[in-house]
Amino acid sequence: MDTNRFCQELTALLPRLRRFARGLTHDAADADDLCQQTVERALKARQQWQDGTRLDAWIYRIMRNQWIDEARARTRRSQTFVHEDEGLKVGVAGHQAAENLVELGNVGRALARLPEEQREAVVLVLVEGFSYKEAAEIVGVPQGTLTSRLGRGREALLKELGEAA
Repeated sequence: MDTNRFCQELTALLPRLRRFARGLTHDAADADDLCQQTVERALKARQQWQDGTRLDAWIYRIMRNQWIDEARARTRRSQTFVHEDEGLKVGVAGHQAAENLVELGNVGRALARLPEEQREAVVLVLVEGFSYKEAAEIVGVPQGTLTSRLGRGREALLKELGEAA
């Protein structure tokens, strides 16, 4: 695939990448940073992608690995300058109905309370629409493991949201 087409397809994936990043980070600013880092890595490693394979799965794997690296680095840092919840106060859209924001917040908080393994499975399959097999490849686990994580994550979300979902 030529560079222009690769860049066009990568650009088309940005909304999905931002959603996945937000699911991983729980913070809009961190999600934007993660997206930028992922795109940079993908562009630098473009020659490693094999034409004929799914570009989205390859990029999601890059993002997941980047997030794992970032999470490890954060645990090594000894000082926090601003609490991560401060980022939630920035950029709230005024055009959305208050009810939608409240419900979205409820789902986001319930999703945030899931263990990371379950949250990854839920976001990849239920939000991003990857097949179980593709999501398992992105996460690097057997399909049965991903299926179990997804099932436990769904149950926990339904319980947390009062089965209203």
